[in-house]
Amino acid sequence: RDHQDEIGIELAPFKFMVYLPEKNSYEARCDVDDGIHYKSISGTKLRKFLDDGKGIPEWFTYPEVTRELELSRPPLTVRGLTIFFTGLSGAGKSTLANGLLVKLLEEGTRPVTLLDGDIVRTHLSSELGFSKEHRSINVRRIGYVASEITKNGGIAICAPIAPYQTDRRANRRLINKFGGYIEIFVNTPLEKCEARDVKGLYAKARKGTIKDFTGISDPYEQPEHSEIVINSSGTALEKLVDQIYTQIRKLGYIY
Repeated sequence: RDHQDEIGIELAPFKFMVYLPEKNSYEARCDVDDGIHYKSISGTKLRKFLDDGKGIPEWFTYPEVTRELELSRPPLTVRGLTIFFTGLSGAGKSTLANGLLVKLLEEGTRPVTLLDGDIVRTHLSSELGFSKEHRSINVRRIGYVASEITKNGGIAICAPIAPYQTDRRANRRLINKFGGYIEIFVNTPLEKCEARDVKGLYAKARKGTIKDFTGISDPYEQPEHSEIVINSSGTALEKLVDQIYTQIRKLGYIY
């Protein structure tokens, strides 16, 4: 406003508009006398209406605008979604992801795709090694594929190690443009992961045969704000999958 004369553009200040039922009209809130009944919906409440699939009140806007709002922000229960498991090798990510896959396929409301770390390595990132740079590239490729699935209304279940916070944050930012994102940190203790090591990878890493192994010679950066945190040791698989499914339901993404 201080420079509007200088640039030749007059600032038009935004006024918060409210609906007056008795007049069937809209007025700026600052112009409504005290004691006059009015209705309004905040941006937060409007997003909640859309996320929950509740109809927007007829008085709020034109039917054409309502339709566009509902198209641009569909209810959570039909919106595309990425469920991103992360954790150490042997934490139980793939086992839990497969169990959740079956559960979501039984629900049948949306197509579900599993992007397991080993499967993606074989079919999408076979030329990559295990340097920090290559692991980042692999995780971001998974994020991109998941974003396309999410954008088209499906559910992507991802289960890489994804050891670095920057890559997980980048995937969250990308996918949130198109739909929901739920990060599940499988926080199984390192000693339990080593005890499950059927491939002998931890033993080789301890001996130095495998370099830059996550959790041994290369750090795993624990997530700070995961939607779900779970420890897969000491609890039956079916119960763990039910716990995850229940949490996803509480977040509003399934009925």
